[in-house]
Amino acid sequence: MEYSTGRNHLILPEYGRNIQKMVEHIITIEDREERNKAAQEIINIMGRMNPHLRDINDFKHKLWDQLMLMSDFKLDIDAPYPTPTKETFEEKPRRIEYTSGSLKYRYLGRIMEKLVRAATELENEEEKAELVKIITNHMKKSYLLWNRDAVEDKVIFDTLKEISNGKLEVEKDAKLSEARDLIGMRRKKKKEKRK
Repeated sequence: MEYSTGRNHLILPEYGRNIQKMVEHIITIEDREERNKAAQEIINIMGRMNPHLRDINDFKHKLWDQLMLMSDFKLDIDAPYPTPTKETFEEKPRRIEYTSGSLKYRYLGRIMEKLVRAATELENEEEKAELVKIITNHMKKSYLLWNRDAVEDKVIFDTLKEISNGKLEVEKDAKLSEARDLIGMRRKKKKEKRK
């Protein structure tokens, strides 16, 4: 009896041991034309194993790259795409630079600060008022999700004024959505998803 622990390591386990054995076999085929035909057949089989990925633009290109990867880049064939090198797969991805600086209101996030800045630059007063209404309701919702305590509208309005450096203010008689409406919508959606 042959155990999996005694077998060769599978490079791409999603294709299984039989595909891996086929790839190892076509490396040994000496006739180049025969090797190309065998490689094309393996690509067809690999494509049939993943029919849900056929809509991806570079699906075939990905299959050919995977074939080369499974052969440990030893396969010498006439592929319709440039043959990748081993170094391209071993290369580490570049480090993502994070924006520096701390946030005074972490529960709002950096995007909300950018949105407030964008609202200060709007010239159309009607659009600005509508955007401020949306921003303040979202600020209240974010505060409630972070803190879960009730929050007064005045706190949100003061925070908006501070973030915008006094450029955005809300009318004194303005009212935000109720806390139960902001958080309640979220609960209703969860219940609907469960059904």
